[in-house]
Amino acid sequence: MTRVAELKKRLMQNPEFRAEYEKADVEFALIEALVRARTSAKLSQAELAAKIGTTQSAIARLEGGGVSPSLATLKRYAEATGSKLQIDLVPSQ
Repeated sequence: MTRVAELKKRLMQNPEFRAEYEKADVEFALIEALVRARTSAKLSQAELAAKIGTTQSAIARLEGGGVSPSLATLKRYAEATGSKLQIDLVPSQ
């Protein structure tokens, strides 16, 4: 096992670290889904911004994780990219 993997394994035993890591993991998954939807729709950030009625810099902040999007923003983003917004709650492990 690599040093990084060993460190992660050790840190994940700490409940506070694990909670923060899992929270960040969910945020990164959302960002990845947003970028994937936009690129699949063959839209630039500027083109998507025009469709949604915002600025390219707002899309960049959204895709960069600089803001926490509202549900309304996510719905507009999904619609503009020809995607369907789906939110799911699953039991904690």
